[in-house]
Amino acid sequence: MADVTRETIMAALGNVRKAEGGADVVSLDMISGVVIRDGNVGFAIEVEASEGAASEPLRQACEAAIEALPGVLSVTAVLTAERPAERGAGPKAETSQAPGTQSQSQAIPGIAAILAVASGKGGVGKSTTAVNLAVAMAADGARVGLLDCDVFGPSIPRMMRLSGQPETVDGKQLMAMENYGVKCMSMGFLVEEDTPMIWRGPMVMSALEQMLRQVRWGELDILVCDLPPGTGDAQLTMAQNVPLTGAVVVSTPQDVALADVRRGIAMFEKVDVPVFGIIENMSYFLCPHCGERSEIFDHGGARQTAAQLGIGFLGEIPLDAAIREASDSGEPIVLSAPQSAHAAAYRGIAQRVLDLCHAAHAGSGRAAPKIVMM
Repeated sequence: MADVTRETIMAALGNVRKAEGGADVVSLDMISGVVIRDGNVGFAIEVEASEGAASEPLRQACEAAIEALPGVLSVTAVLTAERPAERGAGPKAETSQAPGTQSQSQAIPGIAAILAVASGKGGVGKSTTAVNLAVAMAADGARVGLLDCDVFGPSIPRMMRLSGQPETVDGKQLMAMENYGVKCMSMGFLVEEDTPMIWRGPMVMSALEQMLRQVRWGELDILVCDLPPGTGDAQLTMAQNVPLTGAVVVSTPQDVALADVRRGIAMFEKVDVPVFGIIENMSYFLCPHCGERSEIFDHGGARQTAAQLGIGFLGEIPLDAAIREASDSGEPIVLSAPQSAHAAAYRGIAQRVLDLCHAAHAGSGRAAPKIVMM
């Protein structure tokens, strides 16, 4: 197989003209974010926001130029556009979508419900929670997908013990990879684990759109989306452009984490995404030797915050080395120790979340029920 390099890619794209008789896309500095992995190529084409829809033929021409190169197995080119800042706007523009509207959202065929698993800050165990919830749902008979929305630090491949590249269908769609009965997609399947993703906001948003809509998910009862921490581009893309059924927020009990949780919940409320509740992770620690309980990160803060905000409290997960070891080994605790109290906690939360998704689709017009664990 011929070697595919950045140089050969840029040389091929140098033959693609933006307009008949005009300059090529490389000399116009329109190509960025080139990623190569084992013959799978991805890159972004930067265009003016006003030219977005009209630039689709250009995107197809760029893909065709790379597909013709020896050694190329698949190509994903995305159009990105920097929106000009409004005069007088602050450093972070507000979303223009009013609460109660999701006009940009388009349903994904075959997917009944889409759940966002979010956190206000990193390091609270959100991805571990998303994986265990997804696997628990699948073990209970649901048809489940898991989308790793963290483009910069994908962790789902390792936690789900998946490696390699997804197969393509007609060079246009990717087949979701699967393990433990869960269909998965992650940027980690498309780039080497140590490859830095130096992408700007529009490129991240385009990548997420393609991983959602250009993947053969098949028929799913629920797609669990593991969002990156915070309230940045990825979160707003999912909240505004994807018909989210609801969201759950993962937090540790201490005040510094819960302050970020409030901001995250406020973001979902602003774009009219129901927040089903908060999960308190690392809630307490039981010493494996003496059985003494220690509340390392405090305890009960998430329950209290949920009560203050009038949303559900979905449950608490202890701090335990077994959960971390299971995640690192690629066999989630709900499978590696199904009889443990930890696995039971994840299964209970998973079932409640599924029930809330079903209730949201029932069309009752009422708010999702408030759940409080005693």
